[in-house]
Amino acid sequence: MATYLVTGASAGLGLAFLREISQDPTSTVIGMVRDKAKAEKTLSELGLRKIKLVQGDLSDYDSLTKIVQEVSGITGGCLDYLIASAAAHQQIEAGRPEILEKELVDTFKVNVVGNIHLFNLFLPLIRRSSIKKVVAITTGMADLDFLAKYDTGLSGPYTISKGALNVAVAKFAAQHRDERILFMAISPGVVDTHPLPTLSEEEQESLKRMVAGVMAYAPQFKGPSSPNEAARNVLSVLHNASFEAGDSGTFVSHLGTKQWV
Repeated sequence: MATYLVTGASAGLGLAFLREISQDPTSTVIGMVRDKAKAEKTLSELGLRKIKLVQGDLSDYDSLTKIVQEVSGITGGCLDYLIASAAAHQQIEAGRPEILEKELVDTFKVNVVGNIHLFNLFLPLIRRSSIKKVVAITTGMADLDFLAKYDTGLSGPYTISKGALNVAVAKFAAQHRDERILFMAISPGVVDTHPLPTLSEEEQESLKRMVAGVMAYAPQFKGPSSPNEAARNVLSVLHNASFEAGDSGTFVSHLGTKQWV
C-alpha cells in the first residue's frame, strides 16, 4: 500500500493528482491545502471521500512543521511519495520595478524556500519508506536551452523561481544519493489549470509571441492538456523512475524526456 502527500491539492493539477491516485484503493493519499474546510467541500462534491486533508502553507514554516505529525499519524510514520505541486503564480507581467521585486521575492519564497523546508521536514518519514520518491512540479520554461531559442518572455518571476527549484532538487538528490532517496523535477507540460487575468495590449502581444514560440518548438501542439491527463503523465514518469536508470536529480518533462510540449 503506497502512501502519498500532494501539496497544492485544492485545485488544478494538485487536485487532479488526488483524483488519479485515489483510483487505486490500496493507496493512501493526503492532500495539503491552505483552506481545509473549502477543500473538504470540493472533495465531497466530487465524491472523493477516501482522501485525507491537512492544512498547511508553503509560505508559513510553522504550519508545515505541524502537518508532519498529522501525516505521520495517518501513514504509520513513513511516506512513500512526496509530490510538491503547490506553487505561487504572479500576474502575466509586472510593469513597475517595485512590483517586479515583490513578485520575485514572493514566488521565490513559496516555490523555492517553501519547498526546501517541505523536503527537509518530511525527510524523516521518507527515509522510513522502501520507495523514497520526491517530485517537484516545475516548468519546461526553466530549461535554459529552450529559453535561449524560443520567445517565452512571460511569467519571468515564476520561471526564475522554478529554475532555482530545479537546482534545489538536484542538490537534494546529490546530498541523499547514498540513502537512495530519489528526487526529480518534472514539468507537466502545458496544462489548462489557471484562467488568464485580463491582459493589457502589451501583455496580449507578449502572450501571442510566446504561443508562436511554442508552435515553432512543437508544431504538433494541439492545445493544453487537462489536469487529469497531465497528472497521469507525471505519475507514470514518477512511478517508472529509478536510481538504476539515473533518474535521481533530473529535470524532465511529462514524457520523461527533454521534450517539453
